[in-house]
Amino acid sequence: MNYDAQSTATRSQQSVLQTNKLLRNTYSLLAMTLVFSGFTAGLSMMFNLPHPGLLITLVGYFGLLFLTAKLRNSVWGLASVFALTGFMGLTLGPIVNAYLGMPNGSEIVMQAMVGTGVIFFALSAYAIKSEKDFSFMGSFLMVGILVAFLAGLSAYFFSMPGLALAVSAMFVLLMAGLILYQTSEIIHGGETNYIMATVTLYVSIYNLFLSLMHLIGAFSGND
Repeated sequence: MNYDAQSTATRSQQSVLQTNKLLRNTYSLLAMTLVFSGFTAGLSMMFNLPHPGLLITLVGYFGLLFLTAKLRNSVWGLASVFALTGFMGLTLGPIVNAYLGMPNGSEIVMQAMVGTGVIFFALSAYAIKSEKDFSFMGSFLMVGILVAFLAGLSAYFFSMPGLALAVSAMFVLLMAGLILYQTSEIIHGGETNYIMATVTLYVSIYNLFLSLMHLIGAFSGND
């Protein structure tokens, strides 16, 4: 009986250590990819590169995302992560430049950046400290993101600014939920690969920032 208790305690301790290691690796890689993405966005802004367009953005994003998932258990997965986040940084630069060219554009970008940081850290801290299981949100988030994505495409192709604004509001809520979900998955063992965990959190932050920037710009009368 004592042996069983000791064995259970050992397994529990190992599980905690593995979770802490996964969290540490995920947040370390996330920080590096955000810095690298910021660097490529800065280059794009400095050279005033044009936006590659929706088709190239989607092909590049989904192609690199598929490659990263394929290579997630090898060292090449790290290279793929940086390729993905660097590419997304390049697509972000022209968008930020467009906002900076608006009246009060720097304030819009800064408010979106601060808002993104506050939301991410608050939700991550809540998920870690509360240790609540948010796995039940998985199916809802998957369907919600698909619906929002298709609605966003409709808003783009049919030039519907009202729908585009609604999609941004949806993405703020969905990305907040995705941060809770992914952090919970790391804590409870639903996600054991730090590369894929990093990608999910990066995409959440990227979309959250874009959506907040759109909403703040719209409500300030500059979008």
